[in-house]
Formats: sequence, structure tokens, C-alpha cells
Amino acid sequence: MVFTSLQFAAFFVVVYSVYRVLPHRGQNWWLLGASYYFYAAWDWRFLSLLIGSTLVDFVVAHAIARAPDQQRRKRLLWISLAFNFAMLGFFKYFNFFAQSLAGLAASAGWHLDPITLHVILPIGISFYTFMTVSYVVDVYRGTIRPVSSLLEFAVFVAYFPHLVAGPILRASLLLPQIARRRLITPQHITDGLWLMAWGLFQKVFVADNLAGLVAHAYRPGTNLSGAEVWLSTVAFAFQIYGDFAGYSNLARGMSKLMGIELNVNFRFPYFVTSPQEFWRHWHISLSTWLRDYLYIPLGGNRGSSLQTARNLMATMVLGGLWHGAAWTFVLWGAYQGLVLGVARSLMSGGRALTRPWQRVAGAVFMFQVTCYGWLIFRAESATQIAGLTNRLFTDWSLPATAVEMLMPMLLIIGPLLLVHAYQATRDDELAIAALPWPVKYALGGAIGYLVGLFGNFEGAEFIYFQF
Repeated sequence: MVFTSLQFAAFFVVVYSVYRVLPHRGQNWWLLGASYYFYAAWDWRFLSLLIGSTLVDFVVAHAIARAPDQQRRKRLLWISLAFNFAMLGFFKYFNFFAQSLAGLAASAGWHLDPITLHVILPIGISFYTFMTVSYVVDVYRGTIRPVSSLLEFAVFVAYFPHLVAGPILRASLLLPQIARRRLITPQHITDGLWLMAWGLFQKVFVADNLAGLVAHAYRPGTNLSGAEVWLSTVAFAFQIYGDFAGYSNLARGMSKLMGIELNVNFRFPYFVTSPQEFWRHWHISLSTWLRDYLYIPLGGNRGSSLQTARNLMATMVLGGLWHGAAWTFVLWGAYQGLVLGVARSLMSGGRALTRPWQRVAGAVFMFQVTCYGWLIFRAESATQIAGLTNRLFTDWSLPATAVEMLMPMLLIIGPLLLVHAYQATRDDELAIAALPWPVKYALGGAIGYLVGLFGNFEGAEFIYFQF
């Protein structure tokens, strides 16, 4: 059930209607049952993985808290890490590593028949695995205490708004909200409805209408000019943003309606002026997870410049691999690590961009850097990356097809940028909801008109479901 489908709309109306009349503990049981039903609707066979991860990490966290010495605590932590990453590795990466090993052997003149498993990737496994791992690590570090209620922990893991595509929530944020009685105010409803409307606009008007332009350009064998490569990559930049930010806003909005706050996952990422700033504004729940549970444990920036660059590169390569089992994602992660390392070196002791024209110029340049990363991310293979890059830098003819792409892109992306410009000047994603009611409702009506008349409701899945 994708969030933009009529099936999910009916599901949410039923879940929310019953939720509002139940007492607190009844709400938690209802949320757990609804979340398991929601997950089973994708593929009931993988519900056992979700429940297994929940049980293992609930028990291990309590065992860590009771362990009499550090050595035993560490062994228990490794049990949790081994279980979670073995499960993730088996379903997500087994074929990738088997085929890569066979390819490496073939390059050395050896023939290996790789064993491949014809299984589908359990939806959301990357997200809920990172959530339960962070919980156990936080208990191990002593920053939180293990939750006493299995029901509350199960709701934390399976809570359906975030389950299949994030945000990657921390126990310190969500568990206290599950444990206490929730008070739903008119402000919760106003903000929640705005976030849901805006998320729907980002998904069905922006992302899904750009999908056709992107798919044509990145189809293997398509012969494009450099201008078409650039326009298609810009289209993909806004497609993936509208798709993922739209999902996050829909999740945050429906969660607000239930009196539960989720992480802000995106904050105008294409208005930033540096790679560091980009990762503080793009997929914030993942970037902070990588920072806290990978980059800092590796040493962070506490060592030499070379060691810091190594830590950045390792973190971003693994972050790239998190997105998918393909070498293109590894290359994308390496590109991000390189960009971060170069920017860190150039900006040390540099002056901040304070004047408006400097901020605009910096944002335009940073957007180009980001877009080349999206070219790597979207490409089907390293060969396609090389071909598109060659076209991008050597063929700048302007065929009629490129001109034809420009106008629909402007009409689709323009409204999004106008709203973001207003939000960014106030550094508030909910700035629209705080406008005087005539302006707010006029804008809401315009968004509703665009979604209703031009929205693509063909049921396209969210891009991040495959990660």
C-alpha cells in the first residue's frame, strides 16, 4: 500500500478513526496491529523478519543493561550487530558480492559459477535494521535505558508511517512518545494536514510527472546531447527529492494527526552552499545516523587531515552501499566522500558566504556538484556513467528535444521552488501553515488544483522503497 493509493487512504481513515476513540494502551495495541497489517500487505512472509529483529534486540538490550562486566556487554552487542547485519547482508547484498567475486575471478582468468538467490528484498529492511541497531548501541553506551514494555518497543520498530522508507528514528525521540498518553491539539491537525497535502504535491505532481523525462534519458542505449543529459539529471534531482521528501512529509503529517512527532528529514537541500551543509539538509536521519554510529566511532575528525579524509570516505562509501547493492551506489558514495574531503580542505580557514549574491552563486555551484552525484546515482552501470559524462562535457548541441523538455520542467519545478524559497527565508518547513488564513487556504487551493488536475496517480512506488 503506497501512501498515495486509495487503498492506503481507506486503511488510514479506518486506523485513525478507531485510534482517536481508544485509551492510550489500546492505541498502542491498535498501532501495532495496524503496522503489522500494513507491512504484511507488501509481503506477509517477511513479517517474521520484522518481528524477529524486534524480539532479538529487545532481549539483547535488557541483557546488556544487566550484564555484570564490560566484556559481556560487548559480546552481547556483537550478537545484536551480527544478527541484524547478517539478515540485512543476506537479503540485500548476497547476490551483489557473489556476482562481484565471480567477476573478479573472471578478470584473473578463473571461472566461478556464482550462487545467486532469487529472493525479493524485504521492504524497509534497511530502515528498521538501522533503527534497532541504534537502539541497542545507545543502551550499550548508556545514553538510554532499555524500554521495559515489549509492546512499546514493537510499536517503535513497526510504526507504519516510517516503517518502509524512514525517517530512521531514534529511540530517544519516539519511545517516550509511545510510552506516554498523546494529546492531539488543533495545531497538530493543522500542521499534519498541511504536511500531508504538501507531501502529496511533492510526490504526485513533482516526482511522478518528472519520472518519464528521467526514465527516457537514462534508458541504456539512449543517445543524448550534453544539454539533454544535464536537463534529465536536473529533472532526476527534483524527482528523487520530491519522491523522498514527499514520503517523509506524508509520514510526518499523518503522524502529527496521531499526536506523534517524527524527525524533519529534509530542509531545502538545494539551497545550500557546501557539501557539509547539504548533508545537514538531505536525508537528515540517515546522515546523522552515519555520523553518530560510523563516522565518529571510526575517529571522526579527531586525527590528522588524512585520517579524517579516510573516515569521511569510508562513511560515505558505506552510506552509498546502504542505498543499494550495485557498484554505481559505491561510486556515488565515493564521489560524496571525495567532495566532502575536498570541500573540507578548501574551506578550512576560508571566509563564510555572507552576502546574498555569494549565497546565490554558492547555491548554484553546489547544485551542479550535487547533480553530477545524481547522475552517478541514477545510472544503470559504470559504462553508462562514463558515456553520460562524456556527453555532458563534450557535446553541447541544443536539439529541439532539449528545448521541449525545458518548459514542462519549469512548470513542474517552479511552484516547488517558490514555496521552498519562502520556507527557506524563515528556516521553517511549516512556515506556510503559519500564514494568515486567506493566504494559506488560497495556496492550499492552488496546490489541490495542481494535484487534482495534473497529479500522476498511476500508483508509482516511492524510489526509496527499494533501499
